[in-house]
Amino acid sequence: MIERWESDDPRDARLALGATGLLRDFNRAGALTAADVHVATRTAELVGESADDVRLAVALAVRAARLGSVCVDLSALPAQDATLPWPTVDGWLDRVSASPLVAGSVVQVDRGLLYLDRYHREEGQVRDDLLARLAAAPPAIDDPALAEAAERLFPGEGYAEQRAAALAAARQWTTVLTGGPGTGKTTTVAGLLALVAGQSDRPLRIALTAPTGKAAARLQEAVEDAQRADRFSDDDRQRLGRPQASTLHRLLGWRPGSSTRFKHHRGNKLPHDVIVVDETSMVSLTMMARLIEAVRPDARLVLVGDPDQLASVEAGALLSDLVTGLAVRAPATVAGLQTTHRFGEAIGGLAAALRDEDADLVLGLLTAGDPALELVDPGDADAMAALQADLTHHATTVRDAALTGDAAGAVAAADAHRLLCAHREGPWGAAHWNRQVERWLGEATGVRVGAAWGQEWYAGRPILITANDYGLDVFNGDTGVTVQTGETLTAFVPGAQLRTFAPSRLGDVETLHAMTVHKSQGSQARVVTVLLPPEDSPLLTLELFYTAVTRAQERVRVVGTPASVRAAIGRRALRATGLRQRLADGSPSVPPAGSEPLDATP
Repeated sequence: MIERWESDDPRDARLALGATGLLRDFNRAGALTAADVHVATRTAELVGESADDVRLAVALAVRAARLGSVCVDLSALPAQDATLPWPTVDGWLDRVSASPLVAGSVVQVDRGLLYLDRYHREEGQVRDDLLARLAAAPPAIDDPALAEAAERLFPGEGYAEQRAAALAAARQWTTVLTGGPGTGKTTTVAGLLALVAGQSDRPLRIALTAPTGKAAARLQEAVEDAQRADRFSDDDRQRLGRPQASTLHRLLGWRPGSSTRFKHHRGNKLPHDVIVVDETSMVSLTMMARLIEAVRPDARLVLVGDPDQLASVEAGALLSDLVTGLAVRAPATVAGLQTTHRFGEAIGGLAAALRDEDADLVLGLLTAGDPALELVDPGDADAMAALQADLTHHATTVRDAALTGDAAGAVAAADAHRLLCAHREGPWGAAHWNRQVERWLGEATGVRVGAAWGQEWYAGRPILITANDYGLDVFNGDTGVTVQTGETLTAFVPGAQLRTFAPSRLGDVETLHAMTVHKSQGSQARVVTVLLPPEDSPLLTLELFYTAVTRAQERVRVVGTPASVRAAIGRRALRATGLRQRLADGSPSVPPAGSEPLDATP
């Protein structure tokens, strides 16, 4: 079914008032927004394309990218919604291929799929660069010494999976390391770094990186914790030093005025010998293209993540494509960890049931009475009152610590619980629940707080950074708490160290009593409450549910009906891409005639 938007407002910004023909019909039906229509109309006018069905195809490609897909299969669309006035499918893609929009590098047609030119180029670049890395001669290794070190760093059968994955990664330039939460991915990374460092006659330059500041800080902390284990010798620790984690944007070198071009690129490679990327599922196609072109061919690249989690908020399903495509083209590059070590049995079992798409087992686990798992019916007044009491208690605990100036205590209290929502707006959205918790906090303390009362900043306000600020060294996904320090308020944001800011210096920030599941990626909390929207919500997917559940370390509470649970498990977040097939068949990417190289740096 084609997802549509609905509105009774004749001035809704999504309406393209000047649209005509098929673009007008699809816009009025809610299948296209005004932005989709305007991009298609303007680009068609620039190259002299007047055909109605070709303009519609371009608008559908724009729509696909907006919804997270890299391309669109025009032939499959009519079957998804027969009520829309589709043009004749036979020859539709051929008519687009013959259009000046292709010669003008607005769109491209490849393997029966229609792409916006940018995404076609980036997808081809990622494929070509990866295949070039796979074709290179493997690194020189002292295999007996490597095997001996691996037995020491990963002793016994309990570490068999991690040992095999680390050995594979040490023997090749590119590795995709997958596994669910608690399967030992960072343990594997820590041991891998020690193995590779032991093979080098000089100190290695190691980069630890992730899409968000929060995820990068967690990666560094987890690797450092793993290296404190007795399995690691003093020589291991001395050779490794203390690699500093950073966001991908900072690693590549942010350039003012551009979000997709960086200091490091094909002509100015990164200096590192080993680059480890955590939370790869969050990386967009564009960022992966920028990263791979900047990695030296003789540097190890380790891409770590969970392919069952939500994909990037931008276009692409990068990790899933890499796992599927490389499993066909070069199976040795994909190392999967299956055994869970961190979770208690209940949460681990729930995550496994979700991966298996077993709705009956999921509901059985949530209602079995295990203290680590709970299903709360939103229609149960007593259960919802208990939820209100828990959320209020959590907010007051954070505020009490903040009022006494205990920044570390306030941060720890805030991180103990996360309230996760599928939506941003609406009765099941993060914005609504943030206001709700602030109202309950005000009732409990007798102090009105929140933007509705003109008190956006207050002691105990948990905060979420929503945009990178390189001047302040804070990044999208960083979290913190506002603390009373004397007569003023100070925002404390943990990272490699606890940073402090005057609230007025933080521009892109939101209250964090609740957050969206997408924003929660790369973070964890002891207790997680998941608010599932009604079963007809298009955002309610298996990947969203799985991502939310696996943020929890000790306890998961799901607020939703059994119907919502079943709807989530029965709906996959499908994104159209061509990367997995292009990786699997390995044919070279040929740019359109007269086009500029994708990696050209202005």
